[in-house]
Amino acid sequence: MEMEIDEVLAVKVETENGETHAWPSVDRLRELVNRIGDRGDQFLVVQRIPDIPDVFAQVWHGGGGDYRFEHRESRDRFFGTTLTAPHLAADAMVGWARQAHGWDAAIAWTPVDADPPEEVPTLADDVREPVEERIRTLLRCGYDNRDALQEAAEDYLVSGDERPVSPAQARQLVDRLWLERLAEQEAWEGVTDPERLAGAFEALEARGITARENFTCCRGCGMAEIGAEREDARGFVFFHRQVTEHAADGHGLSLYYGGFDGSEETTCGVGREVVAALGAVGLSTDWDGSPAKAITVAPLDWRKRLQG
Repeated sequence: MEMEIDEVLAVKVETENGETHAWPSVDRLRELVNRIGDRGDQFLVVQRIPDIPDVFAQVWHGGGGDYRFEHRESRDRFFGTTLTAPHLAADAMVGWARQAHGWDAAIAWTPVDADPPEEVPTLADDVREPVEERIRTLLRCGYDNRDALQEAAEDYLVSGDERPVSPAQARQLVDRLWLERLAEQEAWEGVTDPERLAGAFEALEARGITARENFTCCRGCGMAEIGAEREDARGFVFFHRQVTEHAADGHGLSLYYGGFDGSEETTCGVGREVVAALGAVGLSTDWDGSPAKAITVAPLDWRKRLQG
């Protein structure tokens, strides 16, 4: 019998009651499907990680009746079925999440009617080109999901009441560039530098140092807001969004750090721990030991995989 207990699934689950569950175990996904049925918690939607436009699965259960299971493979391929028991709905969702061969073969599917695609006016080149450049930069940074990128595309050239990019145009542009980036990252092999960095930050968190990636817009805001993230930590380290863009453009990454007690001694100690954690995952740093100087991580090959 195949063991499922420790398997983690590359999906994100969103429930009607507002919960989000990323990378759930098989058991957890089954629990979430089995749970639905009460008022305000009657359906859930599951997308892949990384997210793929127009690809998702969803299940609805009103309590005391059948389960409606639907999955979409593309804009033109949308199918649904009615399942009579929670374990059948959970089996289907786990099969879909695993992308298991033949997961849907024994289920009787019928096409689901969907609205035809909206006709979207073509953007003028003098609008499209700068918006594309901005979205490509944010895609290289790798932290934004499709909704955030759509908002960025809509807002980038706003001037007063003039909004040259509509929501539909922004979504179409973002989805096209998102799929291009997913195709690029399929060729990446092994652990990337951003993943090494994330591993170092996780290790620092475990040792009582608050570590935040892509945190706030700038150093000043980061230093002002990091205290709210403290909990029981001794110190902190972070890099902000401007620094992320600098790294995505092929440069190093500046890390800001300190002790929550404000002392130079604690700050220097945190700096040494940060440098050691980065070295342990194979990243090089430049730091002279001064508490007034940022820690630079370089060289750095910034290939951050999209999550969505």
